[in-house]
Amino acid sequence: IKILLKGLRSPQESVNDLSPIESFRIPTKEEFRELHEEPADPQAQQEIINSIEEVYFSNDSFDIVKYELERLPPVLSLQELEEYRDKLKQQQAAVSKKVADLILEKQPAYVEELERVTSLQTGLQLAAVICTNGRRHLNIAKEGFTQTSLGLLANQRKRQLLIGLLKSLRTIKTLQRTDVRLSEMLEEEDYPGAIQLCLECQKAASTFKHYSCISELNSKLQDTLEQIEEQLDVALSKICKNFDINHYTKVQQAYRLLGKTQTAMDQLHMHFTQAIHNTVFQVVLGYVELCAGNTDTKFQKLQYKDLCTHITSDSYIPCLADLCKALWEVMLSYYRTMQWHENHDQDEAAVVSSVSDGNNVMGTEENSFDRNYVKKKLEHGLSRIWQDVQLKVKTYLLGTDLSNFKYDDFIFVLDVISRLMQVGEEFCGSKSEVLQESIRKQSVNYFKTYHRTRLEELRMFLENETWELCPVKSSFSILQLHEFKFLEQSRSPSVSPSKQPASAISSTVTLFEQYCSGGNPFEIQADSKDDETEDVLASNGVWNEQEKSAYQEYDSDSDVPEELKRDYVDEQTGDAPIKSVSRETLRSRKRSDYNLNKVNAPILTNTTLNVIRLVGKYMQMMNILKPIAFDVIHFMSQLFDYYLYAVYTFFGRNDTFESTGLGLSSSRLRTTLNRIQESLIDLEVSADPSGTLTAAEERKEKVPSPHLSHLVVLTSGNSLYGLAERVVATESLVFLAEQFEFLQPHLDAVMPAAKKPFLQQFYSQTVSTASELRKPVYWIVAAKAIDYEQMLLLMANVKWDVKEIMSQHNVYVDALLKEFEEFNRRLNDVSKRVRIPLPVSNILWEHCIRLANRTLVEGYANVKKCSNEGRALMQLDFQQFLMKLEKLTDIRPIPDKEFVETYIKAYYLTENDMECWIKEHREYSTKQLTNLVNICLGTYINKKARQKLLATIDDIDRPKR
Repeated sequence: IKILLKGLRSPQESVNDLSPIESFRIPTKEEFRELHEEPADPQAQQEIINSIEEVYFSNDSFDIVKYELERLPPVLSLQELEEYRDKLKQQQAAVSKKVADLILEKQPAYVEELERVTSLQTGLQLAAVICTNGRRHLNIAKEGFTQTSLGLLANQRKRQLLIGLLKSLRTIKTLQRTDVRLSEMLEEEDYPGAIQLCLECQKAASTFKHYSCISELNSKLQDTLEQIEEQLDVALSKICKNFDINHYTKVQQAYRLLGKTQTAMDQLHMHFTQAIHNTVFQVVLGYVELCAGNTDTKFQKLQYKDLCTHITSDSYIPCLADLCKALWEVMLSYYRTMQWHENHDQDEAAVVSSVSDGNNVMGTEENSFDRNYVKKKLEHGLSRIWQDVQLKVKTYLLGTDLSNFKYDDFIFVLDVISRLMQVGEEFCGSKSEVLQESIRKQSVNYFKTYHRTRLEELRMFLENETWELCPVKSSFSILQLHEFKFLEQSRSPSVSPSKQPASAISSTVTLFEQYCSGGNPFEIQADSKDDETEDVLASNGVWNEQEKSAYQEYDSDSDVPEELKRDYVDEQTGDAPIKSVSRETLRSRKRSDYNLNKVNAPILTNTTLNVIRLVGKYMQMMNILKPIAFDVIHFMSQLFDYYLYAVYTFFGRNDTFESTGLGLSSSRLRTTLNRIQESLIDLEVSADPSGTLTAAEERKEKVPSPHLSHLVVLTSGNSLYGLAERVVATESLVFLAEQFEFLQPHLDAVMPAAKKPFLQQFYSQTVSTASELRKPVYWIVAAKAIDYEQMLLLMANVKWDVKEIMSQHNVYVDALLKEFEEFNRRLNDVSKRVRIPLPVSNILWEHCIRLANRTLVEGYANVKKCSNEGRALMQLDFQQFLMKLEKLTDIRPIPDKEFVETYIKAYYLTENDMECWIKEHREYSTKQLTNLVNICLGTYINKKARQKLLATIDDIDRPKR
């Protein structure tokens, strides 16, 4: 039962689970009997089977006895046990019967299958025998043929693999040794080859990346490539200071292989900026440490701006020159870099146009993009580079106070900066506003100090000037002076005023083209002034024999008839005229011409020459730096103003003679002198400590009035009261004015348009008045040269109320003529010392004659009694005076001749005519007019008529008062 119940889960499953051989068991006869005794009702039998507990159909093995014993109730009942036992038996019988039915049902199939199993067993035994025989034969074949042949094939395959492996190992070995070759190529600066080799090695390494050693090599190659890029960057930075075509070509090829053309251009601009900073810092640092005289490293930690303040005055100019030379090298390298790219682009464009292949369209477009990028980057970099240069130089310029520099040193600074600005204009078309503003500040600051010092020096020169003639050649020109050499060179103000040979390079050639192959525009050249000598002074400080004899041959020929003198003069005028002879001196020589026309050397003093040199120096500075042109011209005008004021103060100021009302000083001259006195002359010599700061500043711009040297004597009659000194002073002033007239076009060219009215006013109101100063200066000589008071005394002793016509003139006429002859002799003596130009001698004679004639009128006005015969005697005296006077001078007409003749003729006027005559002739004094009324008409008119005429005279005189 246990076996049957255990195996039965369902009938079908129970049958399937039984093994045909091992599990199947035939029921015993007793079991069959029991099975037959059981009811045969299938339905009842199925119900019994269904009543069996499920646990008996479980696949799990369990202890049936234990299971049934555990199910027994606690209190056992025999009857119940028997009933339960019977039930189990029925269930077992039903199961057994069911199994037996199934076995019987499958019996034929079982037998058939058993036969098949037996047959299969026999076939398997046969197959085992066949396999055994096959294995035996295969072993025989293996030993005889297959093992040997396949061994050969395997060895050949292994050989091929080993050959490939050897090749790979050799490649790996080559790759391992590549770093040595790369180092050699880098030392040789073969950057394109090194990069090409490194890229090929990287490509090869990627092929053998399955080897573990190659992975390390690949990273090493990458590090080497980065190292090459770093060295390439260093090589690129070297271009900034010393451009080398071959070197730069290699660098560009290397960057192109790396595909970093644009990056290279960005790096290049960064290097140029860094190069400018490092260059200027190292140059300035070198000079600072050199001047400091120690190895203190504190200067290296300073900022560039602070470092510039430590430059000494002595090292300022050499440092500036070296600074500009170093910056020039940087800019020249940039210029040559641009040239390289332009030429390279042209060559590349030519190659592309000759080989136009559709396959290379993409590559061509990429190259074109790179070229355009590089071109724009370089063009944009021009202004950036120049701006950096300007800022560095500006910092250096403003780091030192240049106000106390020597003139030549400061001009050199301007020269260098001017040349630098020219470089900037050629470099990128810049007007260098930064440099112009910085140098303008320094120039104005320097020039104010310099001009103030020069004015003080001029005052010192004037106060120590003895007004001796400076012996210059007759061909003297200011262009012969070093200070005016720049005018002869006719160069633009923007060009450096450095000395250049006459065969200067054409202006179409830029500095970059000129110095591209070598040299430096900022090289300090030895000043040719040391080698040249100004050929302006006469030999040995005096005139040559021809010029000297010109002052000695002139002798008094007062006894020679006028006709003979004129013939002599006419013959002389046939000679070749001397250079620079004025229109007036080209006339035939006359008695009043003490110039002689044999020598026409300019009349000037050392002080005049000094002022002219100063003007040249001022113009040099102005020509270099146009923005301060107005300040310079204003200061130049002050030099002329002060010279003119000094000459007037020394030789022309005389209130007594100015009050004569003869118009000796024109209103324009008086206005000019007043303006100079107010704007330039410091009349308060002792400064007022309580004065305001503004007043102090104004006074600082002024100069004390000069004082005439005590060595100059103006009171000696023998020297005609310092006539020689007066001639030298006034004519040197006139010569100075002529030089200013000559320079006017140059000044006008650089003067700002808004300031040109100042220049025009200076020339029209000041320069043109120089010659007008002759009248008041020489009037003083004329007033003292002849004793007019003595003549008045002699005229007072003459008896004018004679009764008969006299045929002999009076003694005072002879005395007056003797005075003029003595004046003529002294004039000749003075002319041997100093050339007296014709305009000067004419003015002197005119002044003397005018004073003599007015003295005659004054003498006639002092007459108490006069007859008609006396009036005839007056005319006789005057005619005698004129006749003799005309032999002494060639001035025609005689000055104030009508003044005397009209006064004498007035003695014959009637009462009615006299009143009209008095109103028309206001040039006579009240005394002279009153005398006419009292003496001439007194005996012919009544008291009332006389009172009327005197009242008319008083009315005329009242406005004068």
